[in-house]
Amino acid sequence: MARLSIFPLAGAILFPGMPLPLHIFEPRYRALVSDAMARDRRIGMIQPSGEGDKPSLYATGCVGRIAEVEAMEDGRYNLVLEGVSLFRIVRELEVTTPFRQVEAELLPLPEDDLLSLGRRASLEEESRRFADLQGYAVDWDAVARLDDESLVNGIAQIAPFDVAAKQALLEAADLEQRAELIIQLMQFFGRHDGEDRVTLQ
Repeated sequence: MARLSIFPLAGAILFPGMPLPLHIFEPRYRALVSDAMARDRRIGMIQPSGEGDKPSLYATGCVGRIAEVEAMEDGRYNLVLEGVSLFRIVRELEVTTPFRQVEAELLPLPEDDLLSLGRRASLEEESRRFADLQGYAVDWDAVARLDDESLVNGIAQIAPFDVAAKQALLEAADLEQRAELIIQLMQFFGRHDGEDRVTLQ
């Protein structure tokens, strides 16, 4: 169990072992970063599941450790979070800080989490097709050298999917399931709309 200060951000997910660059400008999240730097450098990244100033939250997020930080003169921050572990919210805490805090259960990482050779090949093939449709320039030689975890989680983190799809990727039980879901999402979100244009919705 852990007490976490959380940063709700729609469309942004973080995975263990992956970096996430952030630009912090809202006063409450500038306060969050200052507090984290003074304590344990940890921030809980999580997606909101509702609207408003204090939206409801999905239950699962990822703890990020501030690996790099640049404090700007006007109080803003540029920082890079490094994913540490997934967490599940147990309850939200009553606090006086401008940012929200929760009590959370830190989730263990799956052991020996690898892709089958067939799944790896399918993921790389579908990724090439999706990138071509989107007009992305990709260094495929570098992609081929990535380990399974970096490949799957890297795609899941940066792919232009919607909030619900991102959350489903985060909550996948293991790499094999996450890779299969990525393939399905690429096939769905990369479909043509009848005018030879690719749609993301």
